[in-house]
Amino acid sequence: MAGPVSGPTGDGRDPERHTIASRARAGLAVLGGFVALLFAIEVLNTLMMGALNRTFGLRPRSPDGLLDILTFPLLHANLNHLLSNSLPLVIFGFLVFLSGLRVFLTALAFSWLGSGLTVWLIGDGVTVGASGLVFGLFAFLLVRGFFNRSWRQILLAAVLFMGYGSILLGALPFVAGYVSWQAHLGGAAGGVVAALLLRPRLPAVTRQD
Repeated sequence: MAGPVSGPTGDGRDPERHTIASRARAGLAVLGGFVALLFAIEVLNTLMMGALNRTFGLRPRSPDGLLDILTFPLLHANLNHLLSNSLPLVIFGFLVFLSGLRVFLTALAFSWLGSGLTVWLIGDGVTVGASGLVFGLFAFLLVRGFFNRSWRQILLAAVLFMGYGSILLGALPFVAGYVSWQAHLGGAAGGVVAALLLRPRLPAVTRQD
């Protein structure tokens, strides 16, 4: 009877590479679809003269504003605002997705929730935009390698920091200006929490009497 076989599959493909390729295709499809949704919402919002922002933008410390946490990252002030968020959202989201759908959804959910709750608690004025998600996914990529003890992920984090590290200044209240530093800070915190929760668990030590 034949036993388990490791190495390339019968068609000559490496299973690990095949998995990564599959995740890459799925990641591009998911991120592309999400960004397409954001553009569709922006077109509708423009046609409605910004009515969606007034209705579904996040209103801090308002009971109804808690529901706005679910909607505010889907809205933007204008097309330029959306364009500035789209590319980093696709890049960071794609890199996170390469670790799997579960990892991506967890990082996205905590970035979304952390951003929204922080704006609701300490925000100022109606807030819209996906930049909190961008900061959350970026922060997740920066710290997960240290939690996972993965030199490959740490190296990726170093490269990303050299290219995009300056955006972290947007989480500081005296730098952000007219943008919501609260959304940036909360999103980044959510990304760090997600990386912490997804870190590998150490095997339990069996003790003998």
